[in-house]
Amino acid sequence: MECQERLTFIVKGIRFDMVRVEGGTFMMGALPDDNEAFVPELPRHSVSLSSFYMGEIVVTQELWETVIGNNPSYFTGYNQRPVEQVSWNDCQEFTRMLNSLTGKCFRLPTEAEWEYAARGGNKSQGYKYSGSNNVGDVAWYDSNSNNQTHPVKQKQANELGIYDMSGNVWEWCSDWYGSYNSYSQTDPAGPSFGSDRVYRGGSWNYDAFLCRSSDRCWIAPDFKHSGLGFRLALSE
Repeated sequence: MECQERLTFIVKGIRFDMVRVEGGTFMMGALPDDNEAFVPELPRHSVSLSSFYMGEIVVTQELWETVIGNNPSYFTGYNQRPVEQVSWNDCQEFTRMLNSLTGKCFRLPTEAEWEYAARGGNKSQGYKYSGSNNVGDVAWYDSNSNNQTHPVKQKQANELGIYDMSGNVWEWCSDWYGSYNSYSQTDPAGPSFGSDRVYRGGSWNYDAFLCRSSDRCWIAPDFKHSGLGFRLALSE
């Protein structure tokens, strides 16, 4: 694959873009001055990642329906709304079918990839949320969402040109949940087994502090909710 800043794919007439995230080393976990951090966000530790591609937007209802043939979402009416009410297991079926259509190897991002991209990768300005210290600039959350999801790309993008990594819908990651360690890691993929999968980013029906880039949540891989969707990743 050539090293392009952005890759465009068209599936049955539906276009979606993947943004290149140049690899690098970052400190994963809560910022030192973050008084809203929870124990699972600590200890802060060094992570080195290879370059990869991340979806410019979350997977929309339009793309999901094009690939799968149905729309499980609670909030319908706009094609550019995030798909939600999809489990981690459902996401695996979606990527399998998408890969069959495209010949690529789309997948869920690892938790480390997700946080690195949310923080702006090697262009990071050190923001609390993905693209700003002002949550309202970048996120739909409980105080501004009018109790619903919103079409993608209505808020400000982050430093990489990626939208909605804070708020709107939570996003599944590929990892099993596990506690952090303090040692440095390279391209971590999380624990080799577990009971719960990680999801990140906050959503339309939760407080602003859960939209922080370091916040972590986890739940069983068959769980579905109207505030939970996903974003695609692609190895370089």
